Formats: sequence, C-alpha cells, structure tokens
Amino acid sequence: MTQPIHKAIVPAAGLGTRLLPATKSQPKEMLPVGRKPVVQYVVEELQAADLTQILIITGRRKRAIEDHFDPDPVLLSALEQAGNEAVLAELAYIQRKSRFFYTRQSSPKGLGHAIALGADFVDNEDCVVALGDSLIAGEDPAAPLRAMMQAHRELKAAAVVAVEQVPPDEAHRYGIASIQGSEPPPGEPVAMTDIIEKPPRGTAPSTLAVAARYVFSPAIFEALARTLPDRQGEIQLTDAIKLLIQMGQPVYAWLLRPDQRRYDVGNFESYFRTFIDFALADERYGYLARQYIKAIAYEL
Repeated sequence: MTQPIHKAIVPAAGLGTRLLPATKSQPKEMLPVGRKPVVQYVVEELQAADLTQILIITGRRKRAIEDHFDPDPVLLSALEQAGNEAVLAELAYIQRKSRFFYTRQSSPKGLGHAIALGADFVDNEDCVVALGDSLIAGEDPAAPLRAMMQAHRELKAAAVVAVEQVPPDEAHRYGIASIQGSEPPPGEPVAMTDIIEKPPRGTAPSTLAVAARYVFSPAIFEALARTLPDRQGEIQLTDAIKLLIQMGQPVYAWLLRPDQRRYDVGNFESYFRTFIDFALADERYGYLARQYIKAIAYEL
C-alpha cells in the first residue's frame, strides 16, 4: 500500500511587488487577514490534513516567516502565568506536532524553480504543494487536500491539481487546465489532458483555473529538471505539469466544491476582498465588523 503523505512544500519566496509599499519590509505572506497572517492559515490547513513536515521556501526579507513559526518559550510561559488561555489557543499552530524546515530561493526564477529546491526534502516521496499566498475557505479548509491525497494514493497519480471555475474574461490570469469531458464533477478526480500558463485573452481552452493546491509524486522533480525557462527566464510549475501529461503520466484535476473557495493576496484588490470576507466571518469579531459595515452603509 502507498505510504501516507506527510510532507508539504510552501512556496513563499515571491517579491510581492504588486503589494508595494505594504511589502517593502515584510513578506506578503505575513500580511494579516483578519487576526492571522496569510501563511498561518496555509500552515493550519496543512496541519489539519496531517502533514507533519513542512518546508517553507523563503527569499530575501522573509525572516519574519521563520520567526512566526518559531516557538517562543518566554512568551508562552508569560501567557500561561497570566492565565491567558484564549491567546494561548491562538498560538496552537506552533505547539502542534509539526516540524518546520526552510530554504531560500536567492533569486526570482519562478514557482517551478522554488519547488525544485524541495527535492532533497521530499526524498523520493509523494508530497503536497500549497502556495503561501493563497487560502482555501470553507467549513473545513483542509477537506480538499485530504480528499486529493486519498485520490492520489488510490489512482497512483503523478499529480492531482485543485482547480476552480473562473469567469471567462479572467482566465488569462491563471494556469488553465483542459480535462476529459466538458464538465467535471466537484470533489472528484478527472483526467487532465493539457494545461497552459496564463493563456492570451480569449484563447483559454476552459475556465478551470489552477487553485494553488497540488499533490505530487516524485515525478514532478524530474519534470521540473527537464522544463525550460520561459521568456522571463523563469521555470513555471504549469509547464512541468504539462510535461508530465506529455510523458504519459496520470495527472488529474480536482474541482473545488461550491462551498470551497480559493482566496489569494496577489494584489490589493484580491487582498482587500480576502481581508473583508475573513473579517466578516470571524467567530469572535465578525459580528462587530458586520454591524460597522451596516452602519456606514446606512450613512452612505
């Protein structure tokens, strides 16, 4: 039987130029969304999927990510002595049975290049990749990953890639997948026949956009090693997945269910939308946020 997957790679090395000046001295993955930084949501999702070894690919000016996941015995002791159980519960992400590893992508050579840096860490095992600037929202954010990992093992897949439906006029912004058949059922694996990175406007073969969560066999690292840089000199993960398909490897798309949604913080528009939605849904302060928005909307 295929061994359970317990390793995950979190690419978090992007420069965040579309979020300047907010990202001048802090990583975009550390921008707050509600009461937590973006990357904490990602890590908690991985922990809930029983992924216990997490490699975070960082870059220059990203030390704050390492500090955030580093246990702080002095802080924890002070909170315990003060009886501040609520705040201690909020710090549970650093007390779980997770081991964190870090490596640095010294220059921006693309998402595929960043993931390739994790080859030694993965050590010829299956692994998960979860982008550090993208969140999955839902009643159980880890549910898609758990289901994808199970399908990956059962199908002996080379890759299972989460996808979501996007409006046709936005398809040029994403990696777009082609599948067998016309309409994939949500929450089930469907064979992928092709994939293209950011197709020119009006040429996308579908509206199935890659949704920032992947399960890979070790074959992805061979494909990345054989993938040529694009015009910007970057190695694209999408191109490596395309190569897997061309090599005859079994690659599947996994459409998120309607109650599951991907958010990202790639630009200010998407960041503001993400922050507002998560703040309104916050179990502790969401009611106050909703009341405030109703009040200012009335004034307008």
